[in-house]
Amino acid sequence: MSKWKFPRLYAIADAQVVAAHGIALADFARELRAAGVTLLQYRNKTGSPQEILRAAAALREAFAGSGATLVMNDRADFAVLAEFDGVHVGQDDLSPADARAVVGAKRIVGVSTHNESQVRVADASCVDYIAIGPAFVTGTKENPSPVVGLEGIGRARALTKKPLVAIGGITRENARSVLDAGADSIVVISGLIASDKSTEQVARDFLAILG
Repeated sequence: MSKWKFPRLYAIADAQVVAAHGIALADFARELRAAGVTLLQYRNKTGSPQEILRAAAALREAFAGSGATLVMNDRADFAVLAEFDGVHVGQDDLSPADARAVVGAKRIVGVSTHNESQVRVADASCVDYIAIGPAFVTGTKENPSPVVGLEGIGRARALTKKPLVAIGGITRENARSVLDAGADSIVVISGLIASDKSTEQVARDFLAILG
């Protein structure tokens, strides 16, 4: 993974966010694929195992043949069962080493960090990439960590040579500044949904902005 050029746009299909906007998950995924998104994480904090695995199968079908990389949030076991390409864990989930033990050497393991100490620990671990955030104020988490800002992204960049992904409150308006601060990629969740444009067009906008 570290040798692979990390896509600049890392989309998250958050089950609760998508549902709140009245969008079917499969339709959301198809629009992302049509836009050219090549890295997608599925996040579902409240669904049953059956619901999550059914949704994962729908995502896999939507991206079949595209070469896109699919990542499961939190659950390393579900990543394997769903035949996804990797897992992303938080500070309160499985440790990266335990996640790696579940998914094996060939799958991707990413980890969320929120401060310099956590970035240092992640850098010394087996993860393939490190997420830092929240970059800005975000509404997609009930109890978000303190905002790190562009300065925090820059400090994280100085602490690791692993791919660095920024997450939290990133929009089309501020996306470029996040890359300029040192991130290799940006994570977008609710920012992929707009009232005046399709998800496909919003994703295309992000890809054009990120270059």
